Amino acid sequence: MDKSIILQQLKRREEARDEEDSWREWYCLTPLERWHESMKLWEFYLRVGGALDPEPDHQSPFDAFLPRGSAPAYGRSGLRVLRRGRV
Repeated sequence: MDKSIILQQLKRREEARDEEDSWREWYCLTPLERWHESMKLWEFYLRVGGALDPEPDHQSPFDAFLPRGSAPAYGRSGLRVLRRGRV
């Protein structure tokens, strides 16, 4: 292994000693392992009904342009086609 990788792992383990036990395992993981664990959490979040839609921000200047109300139950945008022919 490369010396810099070993030093990074040792540094991570030292940091883990200072943190709580729940964080210790996380600090000992490599960045790639952390990425895979994060993806597992996202998959679970979406499976239990989590949404990636942002929370409404009523102080945003763009808030007036966002539609009010909940999203349609079938998951589409809620817009309908007004014309099917050529313009």
